[in-house]
Amino acid sequence: MIFYLKGHPIETIKNTHNRILLILEVNQVGYEMQITSRFARQLSQNHQKTIQVFTHLQIREDHPILYGFSTAAERELFRQLISVSGIGAQLAIALIDTLGLEELVQAIVNGNIRVLSQTPGVGQKTAERIALELKTKLSQWRKLVGITLPSTAAIPSLDVLEDVEMTLLALGYTNEEINQAISTLSQDNQMLKNTNGEEWIREAITWLSQGT
Repeated sequence: MIFYLKGHPIETIKNTHNRILLILEVNQVGYEMQITSRFARQLSQNHQKTIQVFTHLQIREDHPILYGFSTAAERELFRQLISVSGIGAQLAIALIDTLGLEELVQAIVNGNIRVLSQTPGVGQKTAERIALELKTKLSQWRKLVGITLPSTAAIPSLDVLEDVEMTLLALGYTNEEINQAISTLSQDNQMLKNTNGEEWIREAITWLSQGT
């Protein structure tokens, strides 16, 4: 119905349900829409006078709700997610917010349940359902929209990933820090061939310590 709105961002607010709302003024009309916190941070950093927001209108119990996205690709990914049984708009927003467009698509296409489960509210069964229903669709769609993903081989084994994540989480590192460390170490072909979880943990801690 509404492909996009172009106007002036008035303010972003957090409502009583901890949802981020953007007030966008278009031709002297203020539109209220829910956006991701990622989009909100982007707006606060750019300070643009006029922005283009791609929208999705949902009618729920005769109450229209507008969702806003920074790109058409992100809006389409949202629509793909809510097409999965049991995935509502808020869980779809949470997935995009937690992982971002490229990492979320990569996790679904590669069937990486561990990464998908990092999103609050997404358990193993839900993550498996998302991967099962969307893997083929997103594999084809990402090529159409030009989203390039790393090779599925460019990650350590799932056993190693689990060992590294569990140990580093116990040491107080965040999921974001752990993912950055794994991503950096995975660029080393010798490390990728290494199936020793303890060595991955040691190297990850060394890398993380250098960044602090």
